[in-house]
Amino acid sequence: MFNFFISPEQLNSGIAQIQGKDFNHIKNVLRMEKGEKFLVSVSGVSHLCSLKEFTTDSVICEIIEENYLDTALPINIHLFQGLPKSDKLELIIQKAVELGVTEITPVEMARSIVKLEPKKKKDKTERWQAIAESSAKQSKRTIIPTVHEPITFKNAISVAKSTDLIILPFECANGMDALKSVLAEIKQGMMVSVFIGPEGGFDESEVQTAIDNGARLVSLGKRILRTETASILTVGALMLHTEMNL
Repeated sequence: MFNFFISPEQLNSGIAQIQGKDFNHIKNVLRMEKGEKFLVSVSGVSHLCSLKEFTTDSVICEIIEENYLDTALPINIHLFQGLPKSDKLELIIQKAVELGVTEITPVEMARSIVKLEPKKKKDKTERWQAIAESSAKQSKRTIIPTVHEPITFKNAISVAKSTDLIILPFECANGMDALKSVLAEIKQGMMVSVFIGPEGGFDESEVQTAIDNGARLVSLGKRILRTETASILTVGALMLHTEMNL
């Protein structure tokens, strides 16, 4: 079943209006007809709708069941991803959104090979946000996670300090007990920050700065993981733990 996002002003008295690129997609690509059903998400709530009619620039649909689907995790996850090479970040965004993250911030770290000019940051972020929206639709999310423009590690730590918990997977962390302990502390409604290093990992100074600001070092096992694997594994572990225990 398809899923589309609208703003609150596009919902009124049980009638939703879908406009813009989704209007074109529904009418000219999917070629939907009157009576076909799909999901409409607004302000974090998903409704089951039936297509009522097309106007010049809108799809008019009727809500037939409110609060139809709740796919939100019981916690909020902010992924701070060390800026990787090539198009790896696109894969990370896609999978992280599917797994339930709320926000993603690319971070320029000491060992990041990629350096983006201000103009490229804006263009890249627009593309990353479009990927997040596409993944949110595919995975039936009730919100579109926000992808922020890349920031420095110092600024990332400053943002993360306002959250309830900072997790930093690090190959030098001892055993899996630390990860088990951190997961056991997570409670419903918490905002959890996850820091993942780029290719080459974290610089020692970054690890120390994170520790000084309350980060918890955890291990993901005995093997050295690629940055995209570490991101997906960490967010996946948080998803599974919270959905099974909270």
